[in-house]
Amino acid sequence: MTDNIVAIEEKKTIRKKYVLKKKEPLKTDYKVNYENDLNPAQLSAVVTKKGSILVIAGAGSGKTKTLTYRVARLIEDGTQPENILLLTFTKKAAAEMLSRAAMVLDDRCEKVAGGTFHSFANIILRKYSKYLKLKNNFTILDKSDCEDIISHITGQLFPKKEKRFPKKSTILEIYSKSVNKETPTKQIISEEFPQFSHCEDSIIEIHKAYVAYKRENSVLDYDDLLLYVKLLLENNENLRKKLSNQYQYIMVDEYQDTNTLQADVIKLLASEHNNIMAVGDDAQSIYSFRGANYRNILDFPKIFPNTTIIKLEQNYRSTKNILKFTNALISKAKEKYDKTLFSNIDSPVVPALICAKDTQMEADFICQRILELLDEDISLSDICVLARNARMSYALEIELSKRAIPYQKFGGPKFMETAHIKDIVAHLRVIINPDDIISLTRILLLLKGVGASTVNNVIPIIKGQLNPDIKLLPSNKVSSIAPMLQTLDKIRHSMPTEKPSEIVEKVIAYYRPILKDKYDDFNKREKDLDHFEYLATQYSNLEDFISDLALEPPDASVEGMYKHNSDDEALTISTIHSAKGLEWDSVFIIGAVDGRFPSAYSFNSEEEMDEELRLMYVATTRAKNNLYITYPVDMYDYSMNMVLSKPSRFLDNIPDDILEVWDITEE
Repeated sequence: MTDNIVAIEEKKTIRKKYVLKKKEPLKTDYKVNYENDLNPAQLSAVVTKKGSILVIAGAGSGKTKTLTYRVARLIEDGTQPENILLLTFTKKAAAEMLSRAAMVLDDRCEKVAGGTFHSFANIILRKYSKYLKLKNNFTILDKSDCEDIISHITGQLFPKKEKRFPKKSTILEIYSKSVNKETPTKQIISEEFPQFSHCEDSIIEIHKAYVAYKRENSVLDYDDLLLYVKLLLENNENLRKKLSNQYQYIMVDEYQDTNTLQADVIKLLASEHNNIMAVGDDAQSIYSFRGANYRNILDFPKIFPNTTIIKLEQNYRSTKNILKFTNALISKAKEKYDKTLFSNIDSPVVPALICAKDTQMEADFICQRILELLDEDISLSDICVLARNARMSYALEIELSKRAIPYQKFGGPKFMETAHIKDIVAHLRVIINPDDIISLTRILLLLKGVGASTVNNVIPIIKGQLNPDIKLLPSNKVSSIAPMLQTLDKIRHSMPTEKPSEIVEKVIAYYRPILKDKYDDFNKREKDLDHFEYLATQYSNLEDFISDLALEPPDASVEGMYKHNSDDEALTISTIHSAKGLEWDSVFIIGAVDGRFPSAYSFNSEEEMDEELRLMYVATTRAKNNLYITYPVDMYDYSMNMVLSKPSRFLDNIPDDILEVWDITEE
């Protein structure tokens, strides 16, 4: 009997041995000439189809082109667009890639599932909200909304706060880091906020109440979007398999900027096939303060075994001399993927380190050199000044103004953070989700004669509905509260048959008298209302519009947008973090003095020091032809009560033929 079993098993083994796998037919008639359009490394990334692939894309090496062509290649190979998922860090980046792919191939490329992690999570959660017992009309909170909730909860739980109690923004930051790093709140406080260890229990209690509040009122913050998608995929095996099989090919841009939670979501989505391409540059990982985990890209081959690593090292942006310097700079990093960027762009100009007597001389030099560059026919809009932080450019801004050199500074008031736009959004959120207490509170406080005590009395009556029994409202406030509720209730009932722009138009018509009464500069703010109405015309669904405003908020006020879009050329002043991904002909890096860049706060941490080095690398790789690094020798630091005078330690031991040194202190 035993012998028979062995014989049967042997037959099974033999049968298995000769099972033939179906081979995919080799396609040769491609519409796109990939071999001609791409360099060998880019081509390798584009044609490698199956399994996990890590593309280490050096600065200026054409990673966008590589992703674009890979989308086209997958579709030409017969993959349906809806089976491809392209995740990026901005909606604009995804739209640009798919648009370029469509130009390379055809319109099928624009049907690829693409967007940011958060917008993708928003779509998935609204579709499968029942699995998590969520309402699919949940509201997405922005940062200030979350801080308001934290403040409200803190006031209720701890009316008399302890000494040195963290601000609402800090409490929110601790919570966000705990979620994104998948680390207990207690550990985050201990490692990153030890000054608040004495009120650790209170912070944890606030966090628990914050989570309960969001659940109860059908509101989610940015972190919840990712957290709930992870829970959805982890706890529903059939759904996970369904989504993984739907997205047969996954591509992630800027992988070095992903946090732990995003990496987990990607692993779950790719669980059925592991066909994932991560594109990024470990040398440009500079967002740890946002929760980005540098280890995600370093450990990718461990997380996804048998990973194919492809390095894009040919740079199409900078001269050979600039790359000699940037290669020497990044070679100082403790942990990295080894790569050497090269270029075919010749130039006799070598990057320069300029030593100035003080910040005034530094500003004078930069202004003078800018005028010389203009004489060399370099446009003002192709020149940029980069700083470690926004405060370091103040002296330069004064000097630029004196010399009438126009400039624009990245930053300023954000469109979605202006009070009047937040007012409009609050009305729309209440129309969509009457459970949204934060938005209800905001629009009630806009009414004449309505204060905090009235709001506390009214909220329990109107929460969840906009047409309560008028008799239940405080009698002396009915005249202002009832018309508002009736207006919003009427608009809410018209939602199914009206376009978002028509709903927004009605809300703005109701709001304009409030705007004129509340703000002295209402005439300037009205421009923003007109622009907001225009934005709404681009949507067919109000919920999508409001969600996108939270996930991808417009950056500047209308006044700033008009200035930005004008034909007048202007110099760019920017922080390095804001400049990532951009490029200019000529770049100045100011204030490169040791103690400021790298920051003295990073001196005792090897990880933080390495990130400061990567930040310097990002700044230097923005330049195409001219690179100037300046530092004053008598920069006083009030926090350390000392004068900083040495150039950044990152520039030590770099040969003079790679980095020229100009001493202008005697001029």
